[in-house]
Amino acid sequence: MPDNIFEKVSQFFTKKKEWYQLPSLLAVPHLIRMRNELREKNLHDTEEPPLPKRAPSDPLPEGVREARSHDGSFNDLGCPMMGATGRRFGRNFPLKATFPDTANLMNPNPREVSKALFTRKQFQPVPFMNLLAASWIQFMVHDWFVHKNADGRTLDIPLPPGDNFPVNPMSVKATEPDPAPAGSTRPPAYANQNSHWWDGSQIYGSDPATVARLRTNVDGKIKLSESGRLILDPETGLEITGFTDNGWVGLSMLHALFAKEHNTICDMLKSKHPDWNDNQLYAKARLINSAILAKVHTIDWTPAIMPHRTTVLALRTNWSGIAGQELQEVLEFLDESELLGGIVGSKADHHSAPYSLTEEFVSVYRMHALIPDDFTIRSFSTGETTGQYTLPEVSGTAGCKVLDKHSALDLFYSFGVSHPGAIRLHNYPKHLQDLERVAKDGTIERFDLAAVDILRDRERGVPRYNEFRRQLRKDPVKSFEELTDVPEWREEIRRVYNNDLEKVDLMVGLFCEPLPKGFGFTETAFRIFVLMASRRLKSDRFFTDDFRSEIYTPEGIAWVKENNFMSILKRNYPELAPALEGVENPFAPWKAVAGQDLERSSQQTA
Repeated sequence: MPDNIFEKVSQFFTKKKEWYQLPSLLAVPHLIRMRNELREKNLHDTEEPPLPKRAPSDPLPEGVREARSHDGSFNDLGCPMMGATGRRFGRNFPLKATFPDTANLMNPNPREVSKALFTRKQFQPVPFMNLLAASWIQFMVHDWFVHKNADGRTLDIPLPPGDNFPVNPMSVKATEPDPAPAGSTRPPAYANQNSHWWDGSQIYGSDPATVARLRTNVDGKIKLSESGRLILDPETGLEITGFTDNGWVGLSMLHALFAKEHNTICDMLKSKHPDWNDNQLYAKARLINSAILAKVHTIDWTPAIMPHRTTVLALRTNWSGIAGQELQEVLEFLDESELLGGIVGSKADHHSAPYSLTEEFVSVYRMHALIPDDFTIRSFSTGETTGQYTLPEVSGTAGCKVLDKHSALDLFYSFGVSHPGAIRLHNYPKHLQDLERVAKDGTIERFDLAAVDILRDRERGVPRYNEFRRQLRKDPVKSFEELTDVPEWREEIRRVYNNDLEKVDLMVGLFCEPLPKGFGFTETAFRIFVLMASRRLKSDRFFTDDFRSEIYTPEGIAWVKENNFMSILKRNYPELAPALEGVENPFAPWKAVAGQDLERSSQQTA
């Protein structure tokens, strides 16, 4: 009932203005109406045949009722493999709109698009965020999705004339489609190598071998050094954690922080339940820690990158409802209403399709522009520069040496007073446009990641920008003037795409579309967020039906409700408190200490 009332109010007031131009109390109803429509029309299952159901009389494996499985199975007890490791990505658009345009995979050349439109001329910072925000989103993405590359099958990008890239053609491993049944007429679909649920797999792993390798088998804890660092693998020189690809200092900081948080939760649980064994402590701590990760992303990170007054209200409403957590605790019946009491603790609902993450969701999270090319590390106690590094120097095994040289306190502080890059054209990290990486088979790969990002959307059938808008029921742009409000970009895009608006790639459109005030990314991308941000909570029984004391324990529920990113930082690094004084969101710029000039700091980092 509340949703219907809000929809009617919204329709009356949004006839002449966009929702983000309205006061929040009028804009939120519009977002609710938008989300409900997206839930009805923009969720599409790709599994064929459909995933098997479980008969209510079939016994459940031990432990899956009360805790997350390592591979995401049995989250939905009626359909155990829904969202599990190896299940297909779904789609936000009807399947007929997601066939790859194989005739135009190289039209225009992805490398030409990258060089002409993404090359960073001058670092464009985001003044209202700090660099931890760039680390965080990669930390989250590593929990959510990873595609499988094909063995021996490549997509070759020929170099444009005059391009001095050292490899021609630029060879990129193709994405491996999930095997289709004989006679299938559907477009290719791809399996997620992670589970689709928000379950902390980047910390814990998604397979038995990784999970076992990380555990101490004592008091439920996972392995850390005495100094609080992740353990190094002597064979690779990289840290041992749940997901090890694409590692760099910013990721290492968060992996270690939340590994420490897991072990702290284990200590808390053991003090309350001294009779629990190692497995009980581990499983419950993972459940609680995963909920904290989801909460931080929902109420801290996303409002930081979208500080528009309406989106901040909407995202916090997503978690605890309009009534807020305090009133919700007094009036428990509010959990029956998603709007009033929030999604967390409400009834689970998959809406119009079985739960999965989607290819379009993957595409709108292409946010490599957040990462700078250069990093300055400063002493927290003096503010003095103690190290300056390029992106390759903080990545991989080289990054582990940086972790040896600088304390976690100095690293967190340095990231807190530095800025990420804006998600705009001409702001892609230069070092990622010429990336050299050792593949798992030991071969050396060298490629332009921006070109690969463009190619992946085309390869996987993600529509180009204008068609993407149509599928979201937004009007397509009708001119290059409407496409972007930057005159220089208009002419560059017009030239690269030979004056054809329909050929403009999704990522190009999302990186040049005019931004409403208070938006760190575009309104077009935000529509996918509106849908999928709530779906990841609403479909997951551990955030809905089973977000209760009987599953989490009373102290576990209290831990989730009482903690956020700020409290976790202060608990693990109490010395940081002066830098966080007066900071409302820990992903916003921190307060400088030791007389350091914040503005000068951001310019040096740039």
